[in-house]
Amino acid sequence: MKAVGIASVLALMAGMAQAEGTLALYNWGDYINPDVLTKFTEETGIAVTLDTYVSNEEMLAKIQAGATGYDVIFPSVHMNDIMIKLGLLEKTGINAHPDFKNIDPAFLRAKEDPASEYCLPYAWGTVGIFYNETVSGPIAGWADFLAIPEKTGAKITLLDDMREVIAIGHVMNGTSVNSSDPAEVQAAADYVLANKAAVSAFTYEVIPLLSSGDIAAGHFFVGANVAFTEMPIIKYIIPAEGGTMYQENICVLASAPNKDNAKRFLEFYLRPEIAALNVAQQYNGTPNIPANELTPEAIRANPAIKVGAETLARLQIFEDIGVGLKFYDRAWNTIRTAQ
Repeated sequence: MKAVGIASVLALMAGMAQAEGTLALYNWGDYINPDVLTKFTEETGIAVTLDTYVSNEEMLAKIQAGATGYDVIFPSVHMNDIMIKLGLLEKTGINAHPDFKNIDPAFLRAKEDPASEYCLPYAWGTVGIFYNETVSGPIAGWADFLAIPEKTGAKITLLDDMREVIAIGHVMNGTSVNSSDPAEVQAAADYVLANKAAVSAFTYEVIPLLSSGDIAAGHFFVGANVAFTEMPIIKYIIPAEGGTMYQENICVLASAPNKDNAKRFLEFYLRPEIAALNVAQQYNGTPNIPANELTPEAIRANPAIKVGAETLARLQIFEDIGVGLKFYDRAWNTIRTAQ
């Protein structure tokens, strides 16, 4: 799902004289407002470090390979389910906290954690198309997007993300992005393959590529709107044919060395003003109901962020598909290696 930026470490050393230990976060790149972490350290004395990843798969592979020292991760909801099945997450009991009433029940989507005994719903958004309208002209959806190179000679990119890319084929074929039917998965992959010649790269580097004019349009996460606030020629659309949405949750690793501090962070993030502070910098939606009224008007009024019911109806969210994932792995390998 979402993420850009080079993995980095953010050390927040404020209040170290009264420090009550440490907390190590592992999150999507550039996906949490540094001010949130600063406030947490100022209030608790807990020193926070942040490492970043660009995909759910990268994060899972690192944890399964034995990476130690991380306390809190931010998986997409389907990865939340996978990690519970693998025994990698701690049951936090965050749903018993008085402030859990702030969370919209519609975001209790994890099938392995339907009551949020493990993880806290954190952020959500859509996956669509960013485009330079002066180059591409107006576009409405996937068909227009994929036609840009032939129409204008300009380049376009797709995410380097197996399920997001194959999902485009599912949407265009009218099948579920969570289908485990091998024929439907192959048909979705075939749609992508039929249009692969139009795609110059599979990448997460949409923001710099669009900003520099190297591409006319790219498949990406809505939060990138924050990077283009001073570039009105860059537009964002949720494809008319349909698309995907994402939800990330805050979870504590079973191997976390600082479980108490991790739970304090989840409790801290339940506060509406903290969730709203993150939204103000991330341009995502929040499951925290009262936080929505505290976010800047420019975000509350943005239909790409505050998505209406009609738009939501044409969006799908990924689920854990178990052994069916092997069909996607096979299809993705074909897509990536086909000439």
